[in-house]
Amino acid sequence: MSWIGKAQPRNEDRRLVVGQGRYTDDIDKPGQAWAAFLRSPHAHARIVRIDTAAALALPGVLAVLTGADYQADGFEGIDHVPNPVAAVNHKEKAFLSSETGSIYNRRQWPLSVDKVRHVGEALVMVVAETPHQARDGVEAVQVEYEVLPAVVDADDALAEGAAQLYDDLPRNCCFSTQIGDRAAARAAFENAALVVRREFRNSRIVNAQMEPRSAIGEYDPAADVYELTSGSQGVVRQQLGLAEAFKVPPARIRVISPDVGGGFGPRTSLNMEPACVLWAARRVGRPVKWTGDRSEAFVSDYQGRGMTFRAAMAFDAQGRILAVDNELIGNVGAHTISYVPMANAMRVTTSVYDVPVAAIHVTGVVTNTVPTGPYRGAGRPESMHAFERLLDIAAARLGMDRLEIRRINLIRRETLPRLSPMGLPYDSGDFPANMERVIELADWQGFESRRQEALQRGRLRGIGLSNYIESPVGAPRERIELRILPDGTTDIVSGTQSTGQGHETTFAQVVADHLGVPFESIRLRTGDTAFVKWGGGTHSDRSMRLGGKLLIDASTELMARARAVAAHCLRVDPQRLVREGAGFSARVWWGLRTRRITLAQLASHVQRHGMPGDPGTRELGAEAEFNGRMPAFPTGAAVCEVEIDPETGCIEVVRYSAVDDVGQAINPLIVEGQVHGGLAQGLGQALTEGYHVDRQSGQVLSGSYMDYGMPHAELMPPLRVELTNDPTHGNPLGVKGGGESGITPATACTFNALAHALAAYTDEELPMPATPLAVWEVIHQDRAAQGAH
Repeated sequence: MSWIGKAQPRNEDRRLVVGQGRYTDDIDKPGQAWAAFLRSPHAHARIVRIDTAAALALPGVLAVLTGADYQADGFEGIDHVPNPVAAVNHKEKAFLSSETGSIYNRRQWPLSVDKVRHVGEALVMVVAETPHQARDGVEAVQVEYEVLPAVVDADDALAEGAAQLYDDLPRNCCFSTQIGDRAAARAAFENAALVVRREFRNSRIVNAQMEPRSAIGEYDPAADVYELTSGSQGVVRQQLGLAEAFKVPPARIRVISPDVGGGFGPRTSLNMEPACVLWAARRVGRPVKWTGDRSEAFVSDYQGRGMTFRAAMAFDAQGRILAVDNELIGNVGAHTISYVPMANAMRVTTSVYDVPVAAIHVTGVVTNTVPTGPYRGAGRPESMHAFERLLDIAAARLGMDRLEIRRINLIRRETLPRLSPMGLPYDSGDFPANMERVIELADWQGFESRRQEALQRGRLRGIGLSNYIESPVGAPRERIELRILPDGTTDIVSGTQSTGQGHETTFAQVVADHLGVPFESIRLRTGDTAFVKWGGGTHSDRSMRLGGKLLIDASTELMARARAVAAHCLRVDPQRLVREGAGFSARVWWGLRTRRITLAQLASHVQRHGMPGDPGTRELGAEAEFNGRMPAFPTGAAVCEVEIDPETGCIEVVRYSAVDDVGQAINPLIVEGQVHGGLAQGLGQALTEGYHVDRQSGQVLSGSYMDYGMPHAELMPPLRVELTNDPTHGNPLGVKGGGESGITPATACTFNALAHALAAYTDEELPMPATPLAVWEVIHQDRAAQGAH
């Protein structure tokens, strides 16, 4: 029986569903104290004076710490290394140059020192015996601020005379760079029959994981070793960032990530609170724990999106694309956490279409808002949204069918492999077939009858499509260790980190197939730098793509070593051994008898006697490591169908269909769940989720679930999801990745459906999210205009 490709229920589900998961806040350390943070009420202000005397006098308060204290202890700020490695050549950076002269990267102090630069930024930490005493201490701290002008919009931040966040960063511009052939693009635009331009603003997204962030810091003065327990998307990156800031070798910082209730990108980067509790543990001489609440999360968790596309596309009279010339502005927020979303958006800017010439200008801008970082899809949905919306607009202006304009521009399978204009080596993907199949799944041909039926009920109905492609990138280095134990257990140590993706199941499926060991005998260990020597964590569709290759490499090496041990034990030539389940067999005694030996027995022999020729090695195992790029391009298409109540503006997503080429699906059940989860996040961004900040003061207007529209289950429509696979040879398992599939086309096809439903009322772009009020105002423009007067 093959385990790869089997829709196996997840091993971890029972433990998690019955409440036996172990998250950071479930853990308490003997003698621990508690931390709470004083956070800025201002978007931009100079810190004039901090008075901690009253707080220190309160019962139970152990310490009141400031950024000046952190500096006095000789530590550095956190270097987030925002400019990622390139999508193709991992030895280069994604952005190589800037019109400003350099790519800006500024360290972040765990507690603000001179200024606060966004509402919710921490500037004081109180450590006390109980969480309530810590919060009382925070209330007693007195801070004198000099309030400064705030700038929260990226365009405003770039304007002459705008409030400046950093003295060494004129006009708040982190970098500004041109990619592609702009001269050729503009020449194509001059000869075009049609040029379509439009601005698309992707709303800010709050990263609302199931598990609020939490951290426990410990310090052993005898060994001068720190220990951090905190859920994240990978412990090695946390360890390296902390070690660099604390000026100690990485081996002196142990990072543990227990169960993690959701990552989605922002938990890849190091947050400030974990650094603070580690430092505080050293200061007070006991473990220090912090658990954030939802109010804190809305003003301190790294956020997603916040990107503006000014997109332009040129066409000939037959609807063929001649060139793309885009401008992308990324709102980085108050600190330079990550430029990954802009890098990804830039690389996939031509999507799955045959675009002869492309150019894009990318600018990163700091503002007085919560910092942004990668959020599921990280730039790819933003690119797909702009491209697919322009195709619909162009089709309308050319009098063409929306499907036909795509058919004549899609890259044909027979032209692969090829380089995209942005330098991505597309190796596989039947883009036209994916689109035709999703059209069939969605019953596109039957839409008109459904639209007429909706009209009879007084509803407006629209249908929209989006093709998409992704560029799985992420950390280029990964490691797997594989061992057979004498009790028959197969032990995997992986540098990646599950945040709910089912790694305990899918990794076991790969190993069960390649070692022949029982599926239930396999255990996966991650999330602890005590045994995880290296790993890039989970993000960017990388876990199975890189980890799967390494599982195969390590399995192959382990079986070669096991064969040598079996030959030694059975006293036969290794070539006479036959693989048999989880072991070997051989004919001995002149072929009159068959002897068998299992991997567990071989492991027991090695433990007692060592490897043949190497008695110092007492484990039957193998290791594999990878450092580079592994091209794979998940792709697919999605169709969304909506109904709008014109009297209220309420939107109902009535049908949703998707075809996703994720490569080899190790576990289709898990992949489909990933698609569903991504779709929920995409529909949430399209229709309900929007983080609003007052443009003048910088005050947060949607700082809780009362004001922020989290998607509910009722938003999810009936789904028709189908997996397909046009094989890639970029890795031995043929994996492309399924973690981003649901979200990448979601906003594009949803907004195309909304525009189709509202075509009689407007051809202007709806704001994101497209709330009932925004839709109602479009339908009742005259009435809304009269109300404004």
